[in-house]
Amino acid sequence: MPAAPLRLGLAGLGTVGIGVVKIVQAEADLIAARTGRRVVITAVSARDRSKNRDADLSGYAWEADPVALARRDDIDVFVEVMGGHDGPAKASTEAAIAAGKDVVTANKALLAHHGQALAEAAEAAGRVIRFEAAVAGGIPVIKVLTEGLAGNRIKRVMGVMNGTCNYILTRMQSAGLPYDQVFEEARQLGYLEADPNLDVGGIDAGHKLSLLAAIAFGTRVSFDQVELEGIGSVSIDDIRLAEDMGYRIKLLGVAQMTGRGLEQRMTPCLVPIASPLGQLQGGTNMVVLEGDSVGQIVMRGAGAGMGPTASAVMGDVIDLARGLRIATFGIPASALVEAQPARAATPAPYYLRMTLLDKPGALAKIATCLGDAGVSIDQMRQYGHEGAKAPVLIVTHKAAPDDVAHALTRFAATGVLVGDPVAIRIEEV
Repeated sequence: MPAAPLRLGLAGLGTVGIGVVKIVQAEADLIAARTGRRVVITAVSARDRSKNRDADLSGYAWEADPVALARRDDIDVFVEVMGGHDGPAKASTEAAIAAGKDVVTANKALLAHHGQALAEAAEAAGRVIRFEAAVAGGIPVIKVLTEGLAGNRIKRVMGVMNGTCNYILTRMQSAGLPYDQVFEEARQLGYLEADPNLDVGGIDAGHKLSLLAAIAFGTRVSFDQVELEGIGSVSIDDIRLAEDMGYRIKLLGVAQMTGRGLEQRMTPCLVPIASPLGQLQGGTNMVVLEGDSVGQIVMRGAGAGMGPTASAVMGDVIDLARGLRIATFGIPASALVEAQPARAATPAPYYLRMTLLDKPGALAKIATCLGDAGVSIDQMRQYGHEGAKAPVLIVTHKAAPDDVAHALTRFAATGVLVGDPVAIRIEEV
């Protein structure tokens, strides 16, 4: 006797939701062959029923309220692709779990803010929450962490996880355009969220990093402990000068467990041009995982869009159709530990850009400040003169962040600095 179909209730009919509809309809036979059962959509929900969505929805029941959809008796899996960390997304996900449904979501904000409580509720109800589509679009990084690398102790998680930021930075680099102009280009192309700060402020990418850190290190999601710095202060001068020194600037997420606690940071960093991250162009995402046994794994792919994100949603749905059930964050929610937050203290080289008064001994004073702070110079370049001012670029050897900060503080007392210096960490990849 053939297995009963797996019935989906789909909340959200935007770009991702319609992508899911198209895959379910176009690949029904392929999915059935790979899972041993059919996957069907029973009912859907969205704000506007009359909107033209370029998909045949006539065969599905309609619910105006996603909470009502979540409670329907004729669905097995609640698929949430509405977005938002509160409101209907949270209420309907909670209702689905309470009604005995498994949940597949693409909502990184929901899990970054409420992941622990939702995971505990799902565990208590014997249900699972899957969220491959919430992190890095079509890249199956969650599956790799929870399954492929389950036998590894993860040492570091790193990556470019917001395609809009990567588009802006690579466009600045390739076209020689300032940030404000490329930001407006991205807005006109529809690349930015309704609240652009979610993208350029690093918040969206920080949500994703906090979820990966929870899986990688067995900790409770702690988005509020992610060190966030967006790309708004990255200048075209830094783009050009970093490239001249052999680096590119990326909004880079890094999470690692140290003896002091869990470091989580989503900040602009320099990476070597020749590295995989340095070669990453446009709106593409890249995630780098480092395990004690496997070494370094690099995954690259589309971080957003209808096809890639819907593909990730369907990967989770197909796992459920196959009977694969894994705790939300890889281990039972009750076993996740509260991480001790730690500010970045791991030594790294730093890129320092400053403008000095063009007078004898100016550079010597800066070098003395660095030396007194325990920071040594690896490379230094002076780029001509601008009247009575001299732009100077320094790349340090590895230095502790606190030592670099101490040196920057001492610069102000030298009397040779024009304006504020720029300091950007160089991440070894």
